[in-house]
Amino acid sequence: MSLKDLAGNDPIKPFGETDVLLFYAIVSSKLKKFLKGKEIATKVWLPAGNIPSFLNRGSKKEPLYIEEMAEITPDFLELRKAHLDDVRNKLTKVQQKIWEYFPPRKLMDFFYATNSETPGKPIDRIFFDIDRGEGVSSEDAQEIANVLVNEVIPKDKELPTQKDPFVMWTGSSFHIYLFLKKKEPNEFYVKNFQFSKNDPEATFTGRWAKQVREITKMNATGGHERVKGLIGIDPSQTPSGKLARVPLSSLHMRDADTVDGVSLPVDKKMLKKSDLVDRLREYTPKKVVKELDSLAKLLP
Repeated sequence: MSLKDLAGNDPIKPFGETDVLLFYAIVSSKLKKFLKGKEIATKVWLPAGNIPSFLNRGSKKEPLYIEEMAEITPDFLELRKAHLDDVRNKLTKVQQKIWEYFPPRKLMDFFYATNSETPGKPIDRIFFDIDRGEGVSSEDAQEIANVLVNEVIPKDKELPTQKDPFVMWTGSSFHIYLFLKKKEPNEFYVKNFQFSKNDPEATFTGRWAKQVREITKMNATGGHERVKGLIGIDPSQTPSGKLARVPLSSLHMRDADTVDGVSLPVDKKMLKKSDLVDRLREYTPKKVVKELDSLAKLLP
């Protein structure tokens, strides 16, 4: 039996109980290029208090890489009905590590180290979170992303990166990536993209935010600032040592018991569609597995 066969009608409950590892394992084969050399991470939700309870990541544990997810088999998943200590002698070292990153019977987000877990390492991508303040809708975030990706960035003749951005849906908002022509030191990010409230137009981030405001008439700013009615164009998770959501399959949780979305790559042309958010919200883990091959073609 293949992993896809095991997924059945509910890929996050393959044996009647929650085990998101099957879903993430199925999708991992499509993420090898995007996540090559990047440590992966999970944010595990515990029911008490309905808050994201803890992170498993390469700066705290032995690093786990996307290629190692190939050791997830139906037999391995079957063993996860038991407790780890009871079956440890039946698992490879990699499978034991995967188990610790993806504990059974818990919901969890799927993350990765944007530009390595080690602070100070060179970077190969710039990552923007379209950050929604209170009262800002997902449709508002779509409008910001559309103007930024389809109007503002392509017209910037000074842009020191590849001009073709990559867009993804987080389950609630949008992320935008720019890929560098070659690896650069962290100072490249600081000089070109780090937002400063004291000098907001000193970098591309602040200048782009100003243009987006002028075009959309919406209250957009650079940087990370959770203020009612404000939309942040936030690159602060770019430097090494920071995490980003995996662009295909990461579950988005409303609380510790409820999945309310899933991350998806988005064709930038689709940002112009008025019904895009509704269509993206229709995706469930089952629908992602069914359409995996076509969705994966949207990954850079």
